[in-house]
Amino acid sequence: MSSLAFLVTELQSLASETRRKHPEIREAAEKSLAILRASPEQATANLASDGPQSDDLLRPVFMGCATKNAKVVAISLGSLQRLIALKAVPQSAVPLIINTMTDAMSQGVDIQLRILQTLVSLVPNFPAIHGALLGDALLLCFKLQESRIAVVSSTAAATLRQLVMFVVDKMVLEDRINETEETPALNLSEVELPDGSTKRLGPSAKDAFSVFEDLCLLANSEKPHLLKLEFLHKTFALELIESVLTNYHELFRKHPELILLLRHHLCPLLLKSLSDRPQFSLLLRCTRVVFLLLKKFSHELQTESEVFLMMLIRIISDDGASDGGDHQPHSSRPTWTRVLAMEIMRGLCSDAELIRNMWDRYDAQDLGSKVLSSLITALKRLVTEKPALLGVGSQMGGVGVLQPHETSSSSSLASSAAYGLDMAGRVASATVSGVVGMIGSGGAGLSLQGSSMKLQCIDQLDKADAPPIPESYIYLLAVQCIVSLCEGFASFAGPIYSNLVMQRPRAAGEAVIRAPPALDLSTLPADTQTKQLVTVLSIISQAWPALLAALSFIIATNLSDELFVEVLASYQAMTNVSGMLGLTTPRDAFLNSLSKFAVPPRVVSSLDTYIEPPQTPRSATAALSEGLGLGGPAQPPGLSERNMACLKVLIGCGFFLAGSLGESWYAVLEALQNADCVLGTMGKSGSGPSGMKRSVGGSASTGGGGVATSRSVSLSGSASHSQSSHSSGARHPLLTDLDVEIMQSAIQRLFDSSKNLEDSAFRDFVNALCKLSAEMVRMQSDSGMSIVPVGGSISESGEDSSGLLSVSMNRSTESVAHRRRMSGIHIPRTLRAGDFGISKLGGVALLNIHRLIYRSPEVAWNTTTSHLLMIIRLPYAPQAIRVQAARVLDEILLIVPRNLSSTGELQAEVQRRVLDVLAQQVVPEPVMTSQQQTTTSVELRRMGLETLHQILQASGHTLVVGWEIIFQMLESVCRPLVVSSTTQQPSRSISTDSVSALATGSSSAAARNRPLPLGLGNPTEKSYSGLVKIAFQSLTLVCDSVSSLSPQHLRLCISTLGHFGRQADTNIALTAAASLLWSVSDAIQSKRKNVDQEPEYSELWMFLLLEVLGLCTDPRAEVRDGAIQTLFRTMQLYGATLSAETWEQCIWKVTFPLLNSLTAEIRRLTDPHDVQDTPAEQGWDESKILALHSIGSIFTDFLPSKIMVLDSFTNAWDVFVGHIEEAVLVDNRTVSGPALRCLERSINASAAAEGVLRVRVTEMLERVWQAIDSLGSSATRRYNTQEDLESSPHQPLTQESLVAFVDVIQSTRKTSTSMDGKEWGLPKLTRLMAILKGVLTYPNSPDYRPDIDALPPVQAVVVDTIVGIDLSTPGSPSLVMRDLSEYATLPFLAAFDVQPSSKNQSLQTPQKRITYIALSKRSMPLLVDLFMRFKTTLDIYLDGTVESVLSAYSIPVKLKYDCPAPSKFGKDPPLWKTATNCFLRIVKECTHQVKSLGSELSDERIEGIWRQVLDVFRGGILADCSAAESFPLDVQEAEENFDLALIASLEIDVVPHLGEGRVPDALVSQLGKMLYRGSRLYNAEDGGSSSESTSSPSTNTSSTSSNRASPPLSSRSRTKNITIDEKYSELGSTDHGSLVPRERFSYWCFDLLFLVCSDTTRDQEQSRRRLAALNLSSLLNRCHTTLVGYVADESLRGNLPFPRAREEELIYVLRKLLELRLWSGSLWASLSDNPTLHCLKQPGIAPTPGALVADSVKRSTIGHLFHFYPVLCEITSIPRLSPTLWVSPRSTPSNGHRKPNGKSHGGHGSLTNNTPNQTKSNPSEGGAVELDARVLARNCLKEIGRELGGSR
Repeated sequence: MSSLAFLVTELQSLASETRRKHPEIREAAEKSLAILRASPEQATANLASDGPQSDDLLRPVFMGCATKNAKVVAISLGSLQRLIALKAVPQSAVPLIINTMTDAMSQGVDIQLRILQTLVSLVPNFPAIHGALLGDALLLCFKLQESRIAVVSSTAAATLRQLVMFVVDKMVLEDRINETEETPALNLSEVELPDGSTKRLGPSAKDAFSVFEDLCLLANSEKPHLLKLEFLHKTFALELIESVLTNYHELFRKHPELILLLRHHLCPLLLKSLSDRPQFSLLLRCTRVVFLLLKKFSHELQTESEVFLMMLIRIISDDGASDGGDHQPHSSRPTWTRVLAMEIMRGLCSDAELIRNMWDRYDAQDLGSKVLSSLITALKRLVTEKPALLGVGSQMGGVGVLQPHETSSSSSLASSAAYGLDMAGRVASATVSGVVGMIGSGGAGLSLQGSSMKLQCIDQLDKADAPPIPESYIYLLAVQCIVSLCEGFASFAGPIYSNLVMQRPRAAGEAVIRAPPALDLSTLPADTQTKQLVTVLSIISQAWPALLAALSFIIATNLSDELFVEVLASYQAMTNVSGMLGLTTPRDAFLNSLSKFAVPPRVVSSLDTYIEPPQTPRSATAALSEGLGLGGPAQPPGLSERNMACLKVLIGCGFFLAGSLGESWYAVLEALQNADCVLGTMGKSGSGPSGMKRSVGGSASTGGGGVATSRSVSLSGSASHSQSSHSSGARHPLLTDLDVEIMQSAIQRLFDSSKNLEDSAFRDFVNALCKLSAEMVRMQSDSGMSIVPVGGSISESGEDSSGLLSVSMNRSTESVAHRRRMSGIHIPRTLRAGDFGISKLGGVALLNIHRLIYRSPEVAWNTTTSHLLMIIRLPYAPQAIRVQAARVLDEILLIVPRNLSSTGELQAEVQRRVLDVLAQQVVPEPVMTSQQQTTTSVELRRMGLETLHQILQASGHTLVVGWEIIFQMLESVCRPLVVSSTTQQPSRSISTDSVSALATGSSSAAARNRPLPLGLGNPTEKSYSGLVKIAFQSLTLVCDSVSSLSPQHLRLCISTLGHFGRQADTNIALTAAASLLWSVSDAIQSKRKNVDQEPEYSELWMFLLLEVLGLCTDPRAEVRDGAIQTLFRTMQLYGATLSAETWEQCIWKVTFPLLNSLTAEIRRLTDPHDVQDTPAEQGWDESKILALHSIGSIFTDFLPSKIMVLDSFTNAWDVFVGHIEEAVLVDNRTVSGPALRCLERSINASAAAEGVLRVRVTEMLERVWQAIDSLGSSATRRYNTQEDLESSPHQPLTQESLVAFVDVIQSTRKTSTSMDGKEWGLPKLTRLMAILKGVLTYPNSPDYRPDIDALPPVQAVVVDTIVGIDLSTPGSPSLVMRDLSEYATLPFLAAFDVQPSSKNQSLQTPQKRITYIALSKRSMPLLVDLFMRFKTTLDIYLDGTVESVLSAYSIPVKLKYDCPAPSKFGKDPPLWKTATNCFLRIVKECTHQVKSLGSELSDERIEGIWRQVLDVFRGGILADCSAAESFPLDVQEAEENFDLALIASLEIDVVPHLGEGRVPDALVSQLGKMLYRGSRLYNAEDGGSSSESTSSPSTNTSSTSSNRASPPLSSRSRTKNITIDEKYSELGSTDHGSLVPRERFSYWCFDLLFLVCSDTTRDQEQSRRRLAALNLSSLLNRCHTTLVGYVADESLRGNLPFPRAREEELIYVLRKLLELRLWSGSLWASLSDNPTLHCLKQPGIAPTPGALVADSVKRSTIGHLFHFYPVLCEITSIPRLSPTLWVSPRSTPSNGHRKPNGKSHGGHGSLTNNTPNQTKSNPSEGGAVELDARVLARNCLKEIGRELGGSR
């Protein structure tokens, strides 16, 4: 129901309720109902507009509210609510409504709730309620809010919130309107502000200001201005204030007057409330509002915010709460006040931007109150307030170590000093140690589950008193505040740091990912972002000791996993932020503290006991001792899960701060070594985190006595937390992936991150690793030997010049043992896994190859290589260590060249360094002969050669020095290979040996990864063979590094590779060819860029091309094709840089000689008597195809830019085109297509030529046209016999070749058009069309494709070419249309069977047939489109084009059902239908155009056009349709209906124009003759009296040509005379012939013949009169045949009835003759000698009476009846029963019916839709009338009588 319907219902209820006690209300209600029912819309509009009926409509509502009847009042209020919802209350009635509701407020609960509902609807629906009226409405809610009834009070409170929000919403809307409108609002009023000033505000702004001001005043127990309230609960007022500030803080910030309210009214109220005696409900709401002010208005209320913050900090610091503390403050506060303050602080600390602003506003100022510093200090004091309550985390000390019963501060400090902590770390350690004695580890601790509240205090608005608060809750809040502060610093500084780092430009050789140094804020732009970073730096600089102390204390307490993760993340955040901002002291302090927690020093010091675990079983006493806790730990020392997490964070900080650690790297690496040692022990013993958990749950706990029990309880508690966290969901990432293997991988990744270090940091990093490695090697060597680095001198300080630490023998055993203990280095493990320091050094060096290359050698190269060479040359070092060092060195030497840039001055220096070092390892002693070499020395050489091979493979193209050494090495090793290549072994075996050699090399490379045993025996021959194969591989790789070779080296390399390219081993040859192709060419071309060296290197490059050219005629197809590809790809790649002279040589010395060589070889191999192509011939053909394709690519890329500018271009182009012609005409058929494609691409490329080159393009195209003409002659040449074809020197063209040939023509024409801006001239277009016709009908292709359903490629491209011709050239439309006309006739005139060639006799069965059907289907509609386009062009009519087009359609129209099938698989329409439709479209336009052109056409052309038009119509009308008799009946009918279009077109398009005076009489009379023959109902009407002995000459309907030599048309039909004394019996016959198959179509022709001769329309009268005069004889003869034949046959047949068709034909003729009206004088003109002359005007009538009557009869419109007068008399006088027929009066000539045998025949004017028999059997159906032949004849005689003047 709608609101209006509800209102009607309410008023009805009001009338019903007041009908007795308040009749006046009932009357008013009924009156209102009457108004509403009369016109509800009008009544509503009147109400809204305060119309004349508004008082009547509102009266019952107000009267009902005035009663004291609760039910009546409720109904009235409901009606009022409906009216308000309909917005049908005028604004003037609003005060009365409010007063009325005020009066009714004292009613019951329902009434009060109704009032509130009405108010909620009233105020939003009437935005114009402002000022006092709004105050009255709100006052009503305030009063109801004071109700003692809960539902009323809560509803009123909710209503108040909603209305207050709406009031402020109106202010927002008002602001938005004022911002969008250009002119300010006019209804502004002045408001006095709290500071005494005034301001003009809009109505809504004033309302919002007043309401909020009154709320603040009422909350402060002051008198309001707008609201007439005496009192309002402070809590409710504060809730309303909070709601407004929460939702509209943006509005407040935009309006200074509202900020003044906050400053002058709200802030004093809050300060007073916070200072007074705390009351939970009031203080709760005050703190919520304070939180909003601090969050949203701290900038606008800076001073007030400072006061609030300091007050809250004092509350937090007030530890003397009511629970009784040692220090009693001056004013004791309950615990919940601190909790509320802490909850606010937690919200503030989570706002990082607010924290930074606090620092800037207060702490950063000289005279500021240091708010943030005080806050952090207060948090630190608070968190360390009750250590016993927080407990201690037992996992932080590690596992498997003994803990003392108490830890003194001094011992902790000593441990920290031994561990390498700095002063800050010692301070943190002392802080923890000082409180450990006070901590108990029972059930104490912090967790989110046990320490937090379900609902924080500040959200418990429904509580009047403070709820129970867990004792540890406030410390949980303190932890969360500290965590939020730390995360806030990181979340702000981290992204900025990352962005600044990513924006830094990278120098050459630097890695993509870098570890940048700390930010230097002084270098950053002085913008807001930098200022904020400075703020963060200042905060951390000031607050880091307190934060570190707090965090280090908290992390050591008994925390749940969630809190531990948060604290650990804060550690990470503070460490990273300090590092990224360049705060070294805080960073190192946090790192050292993290190191202490990650790897406890006691765990490292306890490893000595477990270096060699006991292998014997434990004794019973030992087991008992351990079980009682009296012995050592039951498990090896290790790291707990939380230690692992701290280690994970330490590694993460190392990753993040890697670029700024500086000298602190050593301490970090030492800690990681300790961790690696501990983790290695844990991995061996299987005591990872899983093992640790098992030990926690078992009885064999670590420790002894009470300590063990304490730790067991603590661990189990931690385990329970862990289990709870597991059950609740996925663990935090910091507590996952803490397995030993994962942590070891993380440590390794940290070493890998050294690639991100700056050079200074990396130097420190490498020095530390080298010191460590030297100590490790010394420990594994004899203790009495000293290690001196190679190539460096020992300095006094103990370091060599390269920075490598020298290990002397003066170290004491104690120091070595200490280092072993701290680093975890011992011999057994190292021997098995390799040296730790060397492996790390190798990994670091490989990751920092760019430093070894591009930095000074002092940075890393000297230190690294000297150290490794020193170890390699130590004879007393373990063999595995030497092999490891050699392997590391080889890897470094391999990587350096790969990463060496090919530019810069350091290239030669670095390469020389690499080769020198490699030579020291590889080159044997000069005095050592091959017999003196041992297996080890050969293996070392093999390793060196493999290294060299890999260097060449990866970086050989960058080498610029040392090539003489490389060539010398390769030459000496490759000599056996040169010898083996000249042996007489089969090439296949050589290839196999090469492959096996590669396999041998691979296996040896795999063996290199295994430790080499010491071998002193002589090497085998197989070892030398492996060296040879590796050297050969290196030789092939030299070409990848030829960019650094000198010209002499390059020439030598080219010759060598050419030699290898001619080897019998195909693999070697291909490798040499590939090297020659690419690498050498690249090097030469790169050198050609130098202008000074360009001639020398150009000559060298030509030498290379000639060498490749020699390989292009290699007898092996693979090598030959590869060389051709290389040759042209090289030219294509560098063609843009070649000079004109070089291009001349490329054309004349490379390209054309290549074609000549390939052609000569093909001619040599071709056997004219061999019908089959041999594989060798096919291979050479494919090579020539490849060459042609490549030449095409060259021409495509460089023809306009390089080749066309050559002086010899004209000759070159002539030679090139000549090659193409020869390839097309003489080469094998597979070559002709690619050759033409090559020419096509060249032509297309020439289109880009500009300027003077356009002249050369024209010359090019002229030469191409000559070739096209020549090739076109070949395509148009026809051979009489197959022998002639085979004996021709020209190869038959394939379909692919023909397509390419036509594409060449297209490209030539398009390019010529683009150059000249016009189409070809008519002579060239004529030749083009002749060539296309020859291509289209080419009969000798061996690869024809089906052409019935779709165009084959050749036909398609020919049609596309024709369509693309610009027909703007005079004569071109006629040319194209004539050829398309011929194409349309090809299926009927030129289809042929493909004759099999002698070469592939078996491939041509079954025989194919070329039908051209698809071409005809495409050409016929295309002809129509072209004709429609050029139908107004005179030329197509003058030159006989239109006749050709029409004649093209005549053939399929005449053939009709004898046409070939239109499709093989589809359902295309028959060709004759397509031809008919197209023909009719052309005729429709053609006849009009012929008339419009008028005298511009000659009589001959007009006669020819009309002759063709009539010829097509004759063919369609007289076509043989006997084949259709076998079709289904519905198909027959559809076919007959289709042919109706011919009759319709004749009537519409031909008849109005055929009678024009310029059309010859004989031609005009052909229409009648055509229709005469088409209207015959019998195929043979030549017997008896029905024969037309004097009919016109018959036309040759079987002719399929458009020849004009048809029978002469000068002799028109003569009308048969009917004499009164005719002897009809002599003319009769009983043989009437066979009925035509389409009787209905014959009647259509008959109808049209009558229409032609009748006076039916005055349109084109002159033409129609002439047409009627010339064709009337045909009509009269046709009627004469029917009438005379009937009379003659009737006299013979007697009572024998006539066939149905004869009777219907008779009645039809009589009826049509009766209805026919001739043009006046038509019969006279028809019978005259010149009908055209007399068709309009006849000569005067003869004066004699007899002549007068005869002449008048001929001029009469019914002269035809006079003509048939004798036969009509005969018909009327027949004594026997004459034929009758029932017909419908409305029957039309188009109606038809079915014969009993099911055949369909034509309908006519006297026939109905039913058969005659059926009509006679029910003559009353449809109002039919009976027609009788005698009656019709009699009526005709009556018409004659009337015409003679008889009685009318």
